[in-house]
Amino acid sequence: MSLEIRKNIMSSVRRLVVKLGSNVLVTERGSLDQKLIARLAASIANLRARGITTTVVTSGAIAAGTDALGLTARPDDLPRLQACAAVGQAHLMLAYDQAFAAHGCHAAQLLITRDDFEHRDRYLNIRNTLNALAELGAVPILNENDSVAVEEIRYGENDCIAALVANNLQADLLVLLTSVEGLYRDAARHDLVDVVEKLDERILRLADGTRSALGSGGMDTKLLAAQMVTAAGLPAVIASGRRENVLDDLLDGQPVGTLFLPVKSKMNARQRWIAFTARSRGRLTIDDGAAKALRERGKSLLASGITAISGNFKAGDVITIADAAGRDLARGLTNYDAPDLALIRGRRSSDFKKILGEKFYDEVVHRDNLVLRS
Repeated sequence: MSLEIRKNIMSSVRRLVVKLGSNVLVTERGSLDQKLIARLAASIANLRARGITTTVVTSGAIAAGTDALGLTARPDDLPRLQACAAVGQAHLMLAYDQAFAAHGCHAAQLLITRDDFEHRDRYLNIRNTLNALAELGAVPILNENDSVAVEEIRYGENDCIAALVANNLQADLLVLLTSVEGLYRDAARHDLVDVVEKLDERILRLADGTRSALGSGGMDTKLLAAQMVTAAGLPAVIASGRRENVLDDLLDGQPVGTLFLPVKSKMNARQRWIAFTARSRGRLTIDDGAAKALRERGKSLLASGITAISGNFKAGDVITIADAAGRDLARGLTNYDAPDLALIRGRRSSDFKKILGEKFYDEVVHRDNLVLRS
């Protein structure tokens, strides 16, 4: 049954996002693994010949810079980390470009920060650029812009960025390549999970919390990335980047790594941006009646059902909607800023004009701009 599921999923993959961590790309001596990068480029070239385009999200700049600068260990202060990233990014892209040049294509560098995804116009520009690069036969190589990003505009690891890129492109598959074969049921790594039908709290608890010395992510961030794409309707795989022909075998439907199955209903691009990309700027708590209207009847959120407001948000911002028990129920774009919403909370829309001087919208969050948690 597992092989049948895998073959069905992989046979429809035409757009792939692959993420590689520092622990895959860097040797035990701390230098870039040129042979591994060459093997990856060969696999991506093979996939392109089969009509599959690939976007790569890569780590490794800080590790490459640490090696190039002759440092004995990864720095722990932000300025020196950024300096290592600035030096190492050039070495990293040169390695990719040389590897892909052997197969007649170019590596295209895109350095991004959290801000680039959260602003809707820049989010769309990323997609347009990636689409243009695919049409030109170049392979996009994305990395977080560690050399200039400060903490408030950083994601801190590339697993999340890979998930955002996959959702942005509406890719057919996200592959997270790491130093282990996949997700294990026990800490001793004896029992590999083949297929995950539902990525729930039980599965999240299987992450052992370990980190590599070179990277910033771990199994927990990979599971969160897988959760982001499967909830949007895309499958994901966690597999070993050190396995020979890992991408070729995976796309052939072989039992490689751990496969995470998506929910049945796919989100559109706008829903994905609301649900996973833009940061929530505030929080609304609603009563049981409003919660039922949203979840069971697909209604818009009205002010009459709101019981509490927190955050200093503006109209058009993404806000989180919680039920009376405090559980996150949905995210959406608010039609009102926080001060105005505080005045009309719990009131009928017919009262808005008298309270605010004019009535802009009947709904606080229209159902077209609202995404429920699965």
